[in-house]
Amino acid sequence: MSDHIQTSLADGVLTVTLARPDKKNAITQAMYAVLAEATNRARTDDAVRVLLFRSEGDSFSAGNDIADFIAIGSAGGGQVTDAPVFQFLQSLAKLDKPAVAAVRGRAVGIGLTLLLHCDLVVVAENALLSVPFVNLALAPEAASSLLLPAVIGHQRAFEMFALGEAIDGPTAVAWGLANRCVPAEQVDAIAAELALKVASRAPNSIRKTKRLMRDAEALWTLMLSEGEAFGSQMSSPEAMEAFMAFSQKRQPDFSKAG
Repeated sequence: MSDHIQTSLADGVLTVTLARPDKKNAITQAMYAVLAEATNRARTDDAVRVLLFRSEGDSFSAGNDIADFIAIGSAGGGQVTDAPVFQFLQSLAKLDKPAVAAVRGRAVGIGLTLLLHCDLVVVAENALLSVPFVNLALAPEAASSLLLPAVIGHQRAFEMFALGEAIDGPTAVAWGLANRCVPAEQVDAIAAELALKVASRAPNSIRKTKRLMRDAEALWTLMLSEGEAFGSQMSSPEAMEAFMAFSQKRQPDFSKAG
């Protein structure tokens, strides 16, 4: 278990809170295990009608905990798809109940790709969303190689992947990544309001609607393919250089990579 993930259920809404604000809600493998449990509960518990993701502090999530990933990449041996992060990704692929996200501050990597599995997203005006996988010499995950281009178009998605530059809240709405863009202090309240509205709708109708809008098996199959690419990159000299550069707060040097 992890104290950095908090859950509560009220009025049909299961709220999952990223609660590691001192680390910008960077997600560890222990946190992924709890996130997977909560997401699977949302799918299987009849008392849950909507899953709401939110965070404490000034960031939604800084993405994967780099120290965790350095340790996994250095260890070698196992498959990256055996890690708790993939338990969480599988739970997202299978989720057939509505998910809502409340996003303040930075949403990096999985902090953004998680949103592609949410049905209603509220972002702060000053939110900054990015997927800097290539900056870390990695590859897309969470079926984002399909879902991000489907939402914002190939050219925009490639630019976000390849350059790793962030977009703000208004751009996220304009590009279709979010439903609402509001002042930061209103994000949680508006996301909770939307979650309650959805929870009041006919649950079986909502569930069947979501199932028709997505192919869970295809998403999971793609996640496994992404995982192979991600895993091979994670143990590569490119990624080790990128991780070290990140830790040392310098630009990586890929001049010898080929």
